[in-house]
Amino acid sequence: MKSRKNLTRFTYDATAFQGWRLCISKTGTTFTKYFGDKKYGGQRKTLKAASDTLEELKELLENSRLVNGKLSKTTISKARKLLASA
Repeated sequence: MKSRKNLTRFTYDATAFQGWRLCISKTGTTFTKYFGDKKYGGQRKTLKAASDTLEELKELLENSRLVNGKLSKTTISKARKLLASA
């Protein structure tokens, strides 16, 4: 499976982690979450979980309010909670 925008596949034989990394930035704030194959039950299920979370996060960030050109603390908090619950 190939990587997609904001989603990168990690399949290294020498490491214990195999899965997808979600990484998205907006106005200087970066959000990152790793989705492991073991937790989600395989590559396709992991990709689905990562894609669904990415769409929710994009929607939150697009509809967010900027304060002095940066994301508000409330938006950052909501985004982190979204990633933690995924």
